[in-house]
Amino acid sequence: MKTDPALRKAAEAFEAVMLRQMMASMRQAKLGKDVFGSSATDNFREMSDAKLADNMASLRQFGIADMVERQLTQTSASPARAQAEHKGNGR
Repeated sequence: MKTDPALRKAAEAFEAVMLRQMMASMRQAKLGKDVFGSSATDNFREMSDAKLADNMASLRQFGIADMVERQLTQTSASPARAQAEHKGNGR
């Protein structure tokens, strides 16, 4: 079955959002005093984490995008299958 490129891209974007959230939670668990702490440093870290999450999602190593893509493919195929079965029963 051929995968829809738009669905693949959306699934990767969803995985990236999940990874960003995970990284943000990890950053909140500070284990010590931040020597270089400032709002500029925080902004840079957020941008860096976002880019890292995008890159990690594109590698598809966590499996989140694959699961989302598989679920949405099954969901979109189910109405088509049901319609074909409905027509096949002569209704």
